[in-house]
Amino acid sequence: MKELNTTTDPIGQNLIKFISNVCFSVFVFSVLIITVIAITYQPPDPWESSRALTKVFTQVENATFKVDNSVLKTGEDVASSPVEAPGGAFALVPITEAVIEKSEGKLSNETMKSGCEEMNVVNCSDPRVLITIERFNLKAFKSIAFLDYRTPANGSKPNECDVAWRFRNKKERSWRKYRDFRRFKIGFTDDCSYKVVHAGRWHSGVNARRPRFNSTRASTRAKIAPPVIDEEINDTIPILGSDSDFKNGRYLYYSRGGDYCKGMNQYMWSFLCALGEAQYLNRTFVMDLSICLASSHTRSHKDEEGKDFRFYFDFEHLKETASIVEEGDFLKDWRKWNRAHKKKISVRKVKDYKVSPGQLLKDKSTIIWRQFDAPEPENYWYRVCEGPSAKYIQRPWHTVWKSKRLMNIVTAISGNMDWDFDAVHVVRGEKAQNKALWPHLDADTSPDSLVAKLQGIITPWRNLYIATNEPFYNYFDKLRSHYKVHLLDDYSYLWSNTSEWYNETTQLNGGSPVEFDGYMRVEVDTEVLYRAKSRVETFYNLTKDCKDGINTC
Repeated sequence: MKELNTTTDPIGQNLIKFISNVCFSVFVFSVLIITVIAITYQPPDPWESSRALTKVFTQVENATFKVDNSVLKTGEDVASSPVEAPGGAFALVPITEAVIEKSEGKLSNETMKSGCEEMNVVNCSDPRVLITIERFNLKAFKSIAFLDYRTPANGSKPNECDVAWRFRNKKERSWRKYRDFRRFKIGFTDDCSYKVVHAGRWHSGVNARRPRFNSTRASTRAKIAPPVIDEEINDTIPILGSDSDFKNGRYLYYSRGGDYCKGMNQYMWSFLCALGEAQYLNRTFVMDLSICLASSHTRSHKDEEGKDFRFYFDFEHLKETASIVEEGDFLKDWRKWNRAHKKKISVRKVKDYKVSPGQLLKDKSTIIWRQFDAPEPENYWYRVCEGPSAKYIQRPWHTVWKSKRLMNIVTAISGNMDWDFDAVHVVRGEKAQNKALWPHLDADTSPDSLVAKLQGIITPWRNLYIATNEPFYNYFDKLRSHYKVHLLDDYSYLWSNTSEWYNETTQLNGGSPVEFDGYMRVEVDTEVLYRAKSRVETFYNLTKDCKDGINTC
């Protein structure tokens, strides 16, 4: 019996020791995992819906900015729901069937026609004509929220009525309003009520359009149409006011850095860093409205200075949501003060981006002047928001929307297709030529390949909008045998020298014409793409190549 015990006891002890070691190892490994998670985990940024959203705008690694070739997303793209108008409420309540029924109920019986014999002429001023058109529009344009209508005007024939209305697209998350005016052919039903026989196309109701604004300058230019100013755009530059207003203000001023003439995404990433610091410091940001457009978006393939911020972005919305002052007026008032007073304006010059916003929070100087004189990449504005500063400086994406003038073009293109179209994004250009990073892209976006792939996705003879950087207009001709193809260049009249966009940007630019440049094209192309009923993307739909090159999927 003793011999049996001497042989089994060591085995039992070894088994217990082994189990103990395994349990301890599992415990240590679990603690290690939890520790790693605790160190690396960062809670979601409350300013944005997810960290992936930031990656959409840009990726910064070791101060090297990675350029995204897609158009920059702005505040109206970030918002998860329609943004409210100033004052905390939507400016106008959309017209619904219930609203129409309520208006119909207010009509007195005296306006009712007594018999069909009196219904041989269409009376465009009859309220029931407008109600008929409102009902028709609700059924015909389901992606549109109609806001208000003007009283219909007579068309070119007795049975035609022109009517104008304001609306917003339900896919656009801003509160901005747009206009359309169309010609309707009106008939009668068996019970002698009005009906829409035919609806005209976008902007066909010319008798209902708002009157043109005549100016002496415009009348001297025979080739330029009298300007039609969008009265809902206010691009005026805010003025500081009196000397006391200037002295009592607190300003954050950024000198130009290495971001100037870089891509638009890097410009906006840096600009919003600066604006975010100004808001954190509770200061007015001194803004340079002049933009240098990078060569990738210019016809000359060279960097072009002197572009106005207002060509690309909504300055009115920026003024309403952020405290800003234009650099030229600011410097003029600064010099004026220093000439008129012995006591100069107090200035804190900051020459190193490593001086964090937290270190400037209690500074009492009238002007905090950040200077970016170091070599690249030490002179990028966005460096201010890196490191610990990123925890308390939030980029105010909500302050930046795309230009209303460009969005008017987007609306016109979508309206010309009656808001009922599909779209495909065909990326070619330099990527298609770079077989090392995108080996299949050129073949996968060839005309024959596009026809084969789209036929299995999009119904034949639908309106098909092609957003592309392919320079050859006839490249997509094979698709015309299957779809009603639309390209951006089909709508070049929307920015020609007789267009509203041309007149408004020329006036904004001091009388000098503005080129419809490559970045404007990308903005319009992308926004039309967003409004399609169905959307086909190059990457993940047309090709298996990765968006950023091999092994980046």
